[in-house]
Amino acid sequence: MNDDSPDQAARPYPRLVSIDIARGVALIGMVIFHFTFDLEFFGQIEPGTISSLPWRMFARLVAGSFVLLAGVSLILAARGGLNRPVFWRDTAKVALAALLVSMVTYVALGEVWVFFGILHMIVAGRILGLLVLRWPAWALALLGVAVWALPYLVQSPVFDTRWLAWIGFSALQPPSMDLEPIFPWFGPFLLGMALARAFLVGAKPRLQPGPLGRGLAWAGRHSLMLYLLHQPVLLGSMFVIFRLFG
Repeated sequence: MNDDSPDQAARPYPRLVSIDIARGVALIGMVIFHFTFDLEFFGQIEPGTISSLPWRMFARLVAGSFVLLAGVSLILAARGGLNRPVFWRDTAKVALAALLVSMVTYVALGEVWVFFGILHMIVAGRILGLLVLRWPAWALALLGVAVWALPYLVQSPVFDTRWLAWIGFSALQPPSMDLEPIFPWFGPFLLGMALARAFLVGAKPRLQPGPLGRGLAWAGRHSLMLYLLHQPVLLGSMFVIFRLFG
């Protein structure tokens, strides 16, 4: 998740609008989830709605989509050779956004602050992904499945503190509004890399989107900005509306 993602770096390969549209769709899912969360926060829907199984599954699907697409973008960025200055610039932008989220939530939410959320995971995935950047699709897929499965097989109270919970082997995760540890969440990132390696490296931008598709693609290209802005806008709007109209 990043503005001007690296697959548009100066390369002989055009940007794939289908990936931008997919990221735009994921953004819509994220807004729907946070809109529902905010309604519950303001007491407009039944308490516990957002923690019910269907909504928790929906949240995981949305988060997994962003992580998978980040893996796709890493492979697309390396077509013809990775532009490392651009890669590190874009990674630093996401890292600064992750730090901002941590700082704001620490002040606003206290005990449940975001110490390793989706942006933190994407930064870690981009860096760890460099280690397997040239692997074939089948090897990336196998590793992705293994990373996804391992924390369900290996758990220890040693990893229960926030200092280690970000790795993913905690028996009891510390409270957080958004926690996506490396295990298992690097798994979807690797599967995104495998998908791109198998099907997208040589793909041509055949899709000609209509107005809706262009709007989604624009949102996908500016996903980091929209990610940071959407929740303050939602919360602020709801606060004003419910304050004025009860």
